[in-house]
Amino acid sequence: MTRFWPNAHAFVTGAGSGIGAATAIALAKSGVRVSIAGRRIDALKATAAMLGEQAGAVVAIDVTVEAAVRKGVAQIEAAAGPIDILVNNAGKAGSAPFDKTDAALWADMIASNLTSVFLVTQAVLSGMAKRGRGRVINVASTAGLTGYAYVPAYVAAKHGVVGLTRSLALEYARRGVTINAVCPGYTDTPLVADATANIVAKTGRSEDEARAALAKVNPMQRLVTPEEVADAILWLASEGAASINGQAVAVAGGEVLTG
Repeated sequence: MTRFWPNAHAFVTGAGSGIGAATAIALAKSGVRVSIAGRRIDALKATAAMLGEQAGAVVAIDVTVEAAVRKGVAQIEAAAGPIDILVNNAGKAGSAPFDKTDAALWADMIASNLTSVFLVTQAVLSGMAKRGRGRVINVASTAGLTGYAYVPAYVAAKHGVVGLTRSLALEYARRGVTINAVCPGYTDTPLVADATANIVAKTGRSEDEARAALAKVNPMQRLVTPEEVADAILWLASEGAASINGQAVAVAGGEVLTG
């Protein structure tokens, strides 16, 4: 059975759908109080309704804006207590060949996928260190472990998330806090739905053909489910993972082999 600290409090960003929602629900089912954030308050409320008695604070935050992050974290801790487990899930994907990747797309991908992790972690981590316990799990991607064509800004941002994870893991190793990343492959989420629509628009393939093309990358020949990623996060957040630190765990059916 997965064990957590008594009265543990988790904060999940990007929890309105996909991996974030699945993670929030899995933590709540394990007895963890869960606060959630994102930009779409209606979607967040739908997730919160599935958390039952373990629902904590629900806050709309743009995690790319420092002042908003600081204010949101303060609201969450005032309402639901100190944060013991942070899951940095918020992010988005944008594609373009390198010669058509303009500064705006580059900045958006870095801000949404990397700067957001920096800002939220910085707002939470010092408190964890002072209390001598904590878990930070960053949702990166297999794009943080290998390269993919036509998504250079996204790949660079996710590599940055993995690098930040490893650096902070060493810096906080003696303070009772572990910092790890999960790196999902193509997962059946709204992000992949957007990628599928992009393939359909650009190639004329059917939606089923586009989804099959993405699934083919996985040696299991299928998309990963949000719940499978959530289960990996659940383990990393638990007391039993106290010696797992600075790792980037691929959840991708063997697409990327780490070791």
